[in-house]
Amino acid sequence: MESRSLGKTGLTVSTLGFGCGNVGGLIIRGTPAERERGVARAMELGVNYFDTAPSYGDGESERNLGQVLKALRAQVHVGTKFRLDPRDLADIPGAIARSLDESLRRLGLERVDLFQLHNRIEPARGTGALSLGDVLGEVVPTVQKLRQQGKVGFCGITALGETTMLHRAIDAGAVDTAQVCYNLLNPSAGVAVPPGFPAQDFDGLLGRARQGRVGVIVIRALAAGALSGVETRHPIAVPSVDPIATAPDYRTDVSRAQLLGALVREGHAASLIEASLPGR
Repeated sequence: MESRSLGKTGLTVSTLGFGCGNVGGLIIRGTPAERERGVARAMELGVNYFDTAPSYGDGESERNLGQVLKALRAQVHVGTKFRLDPRDLADIPGAIARSLDESLRRLGLERVDLFQLHNRIEPARGTGALSLGDVLGEVVPTVQKLRQQGKVGFCGITALGETTMLHRAIDAGAVDTAQVCYNLLNPSAGVAVPPGFPAQDFDGLLGRARQGRVGVIVIRALAAGALSGVETRHPIAVPSVDPIATAPDYRTDVSRAQLLGALVREGHAASLIEASLPGR
């Protein structure tokens, strides 16, 4: 397993991380033995970063991951998240602190290496979204205080929302990491896309993050499974999934993925999944 430095954090993390979310579902719906076996195998192969969130299985992901890490006596890096609802906006610092304490309790940990905003970032507050002013003026200072208390290693964002706001959030130099959507169906965070591109244009966000030494965690590398080219989902995976920054629905994503089969037929990759994994 290759490893890389995660931006300016000083953390050395495996190139592949272990996602504990609802899409694959292992940590949420797998049996205890399956969860432990899966995490142990990942660690054996060199994976040392595990990513979870309170919203994954209504806390089950954090709870189950904590149990597995305790059973394996694992020394790994753990990242979790916090999402602010409209009722939280009257007291953003308090809501963030409460979310962290609840996450630490479920995980059975005294601190997490990475604490990440899970809301979209838009020009103004909206359903599920915070303004850039909220992020820079309240969210980041709150997480910095939690760092001073020793409960958090670094501050991250989920880089979804309005593209200009995401670039400005990175440029501000206030966050340590960003979860960036980047895959074969929407590579706009890494390369220029033509006019009329049928999805959100992230306008080279990966390059912007590199310039600011912001660590990047790529999300939806397989477009939630669509880049397998198969619509049927695994029994423990979430039965239906909403695409992020690609097509309006999963079936369309799968159809577009199947068009990329030429990469396999022409010998550029052994499978669509191999072709989908980000390179250096």
